[in-house]
This record gives sequence, C-alpha cells and structure tokens, in this order.
Amino acid sequence: MPHSYPFLTPEQKKELSDIAQRIVAPGKGILAADESTGSVAKRFQSINAENTEENRRLYRQLLFTADDRMNPCIGGVILFHETMYQKTDNGKLFPEYLKGRNMVVGIKVDKGVVPLAGTNGETTTQGLDGLYERCAQYKKDGADFAKWRCVMKITPTTPSRLAIIENANVLARYASICQMHGIVPIVEPEILPDGDHDLKRCQYVTEKVLAALYKALSDHHVYLEGTLLKPNMVTPGHSCSHKFSNQEIAMATVTALRRTVPPAVPGVTFLSGGQSEEEASINLNAMNQCPLHRPWALTFSYGRALQASALSDHHVYLEGTMLKPNMVTPGHSCSHKFSNQEIAMATVTALRRTVPPAVPGVTFLSGGQSEEEASINLNAMNQCPLHRPWALTFSYGRALQASALKAWGGKKENGKAC
Repeated sequence: MPHSYPFLTPEQKKELSDIAQRIVAPGKGILAADESTGSVAKRFQSINAENTEENRRLYRQLLFTADDRMNPCIGGVILFHETMYQKTDNGKLFPEYLKGRNMVVGIKVDKGVVPLAGTNGETTTQGLDGLYERCAQYKKDGADFAKWRCVMKITPTTPSRLAIIENANVLARYASICQMHGIVPIVEPEILPDGDHDLKRCQYVTEKVLAALYKALSDHHVYLEGTLLKPNMVTPGHSCSHKFSNQEIAMATVTALRRTVPPAVPGVTFLSGGQSEEEASINLNAMNQCPLHRPWALTFSYGRALQASALSDHHVYLEGTMLKPNMVTPGHSCSHKFSNQEIAMATVTALRRTVPPAVPGVTFLSGGQSEEEASINLNAMNQCPLHRPWALTFSYGRALQASALKAWGGKKENGKAC
C-alpha cells in the first residue's frame, strides 16, 4: 500500500480552496483569453487585422476594460504568457489591472500537443520540463491559477487506452506542481466535437476519460478542493445527423459528471468547444436547471463564445469603412478648462480601446467647436505620443464654412471667389 507524504500545509490548502471558490463564486465564470499567437492570427484574419504584438495588446485591453457590467460575471481571466507582461495604456500591468477589478489572474502553462507514438494520430501535451520553476515565477508575478489542455478525439478506434492514461497522468503531474506553488490547477481533458458520433458515444468516452483523470489525480495526491475541471460538454459530433435538444445534452453531461467527478471539486468550468455564444449559453443554462443533484458549481470558461461578438457581429469588411466620431471634449457648460493635449490624449485613448486597427481612418466632426479650436485639437491628436494605427483627419462642416459664411454675409457683391 503506497504511503502519502503530505506536501501541503493546512494554510496552503486553505489558500488553494479559497482561490478556487472565488473563481466559481455564484454567477461567475472564467474569460479564457489565453489564445496563442497562432490562434490569435486566425481570429484577426477574420476581421482583416494585422497580427502584431501591439494589436494583440489592444484587443486584450478591449476585453479587460469592458464596463462594470463585467464585474459580477467574471471570476477569473486566463492569460497567455505574452499578455501576462503587457500593460494598459495607463502603464498598469494587465494582472495588476484585473486584480483591481477583483478578478483572479490565471496563466496557460502547457506548451501544446505533440504526437503520441504508436497511436492512430493521437496526442499528448508537452510542457512539464521546467514547469516547477515557471510556476514559481508566475506566482510571484500575480498568477493564482493555471490551465493545461489535453486533447482527445472520438473515432471508431480512439481514444485509445494509452492516450487516456497518458493524458490523465500528464494532467495530474501538472496539477501537483501547480499546487506546490499555491496555484490552483484547471485540468482540461478536451474531447473534440469532430466526427459523426452521437450523444451516447460522447457520454461514454467522457466518462472513461474523466474516471481515468480522477484516478490519476488521486495517485498524485492532488488536493481536489484546490482544483477546477474544464471539460467539454457532452454533445454529438458536428457531423452527426441527429439533432439533440439542449435538455438531452444537459442530462447527458450532468450524468457523466455525477458518475466520475468527486463532490470535493469546487467547480466545473466548461469550454465552449466550437459552439456559438448562444448555443453554449443555452446548454449551460439547461445544465443548471437539470433535476439531477449537482454538488459542484457549473459555469463557463469560454474563449470564442465570449469574444466572438467583440471581434465582429456582422462581418463588416473594416478596411472598407471610415469612422466619424466626436472628439472627447467636456460639455459646453463644464466649468473646468481642459487643455488641447488633455483632449487629444483622452480621444486617442478612447479610440485605441475600441477601434480596430483595420479601420483606415477616423474623420472627426467638429461638434460645435470653432474653426481654430477644432484644428488645434486635431493637430494635438496627431502629435500625441500614443501609437495611432489609423489616419486621424477631419470631416468638418461648420468649422470649414463659418468664415466663408461670415465673409459672404448674404451679399451678392461678396460672392466672388478671391
């Protein structure tokens, strides 16, 4: 009989448990913003935006600085390594900014999938080498939870026993390393929705994968109260000819979890798995209305299903558009006088947080400003030290016509051009 040598103190266990509970507090889930540079390239390609480090920073900033309606809904945010060390326009590191909004900071620590020899195209996930040292550094830099993704697929011959056991052990080893550094591990054994399998087949495979995972976590002495699970929902394959209802998907998913996931686990944070925003939300809602007892919080850890609308709702070709906004100015009755530089900085900052770089130009309206005032403010914007990926120019009416009107004065003799 193997002997367990405790590697976590009661204080460490409490810290891990408290972090996990904060992430899945009632009404909250996870924003997965940990896409690799390659994955972001595919997203940006859909809106014809260039995949540069600055554009990635601007896009992540757009997500993180959403208004206060986001606060009661997001318990944690998973970051990519690059994002962990990027800053807002105001010079604040993203982890520091997110913590200021009472969101727990997470970090993706795996290094992608590699082929698993002797299998029919199956994979395992690499990244255990050096993980101990990386977790220590990430904890110092503000991360309190981590994510590691393993991938399996359903075919007539997969997932194989080897793939299930190998990926379960990799996830368990990762989880134990995280907990040694006070980081809550999210274990993600994703079963891809590709194929023509039906709901029953997906449920069967999900149960086998999760049963092996929790056996491995037990073997590695992982403290379950300080972990979270990020599984796929039990859904039919994308090519399945039969349409299953949201209630059938919910019942199959909760049944699979009840048969495999110990009640000590605080929460199950589902991945969206290629579902649309609406579909993923309706299925998750159906699970939380399922009549079966659910001892864990059932919530979300969505990437695409939270971000798709932020990228583009109607697939407009942005390179063929122009924006004509107001400048950011105080109201006419405001008693405080702001400088042209302050107006320029506020305007460019607002644009940088909202306007994709694919937009060719921003043509400001004058908005009741005098000719001189509108021109000075526009000039200040074009001298602003912040990066401006669009042309900033004018689309003035009154500010171009006022002098001409005054000179004409409604008199015919003044109507000749000089």
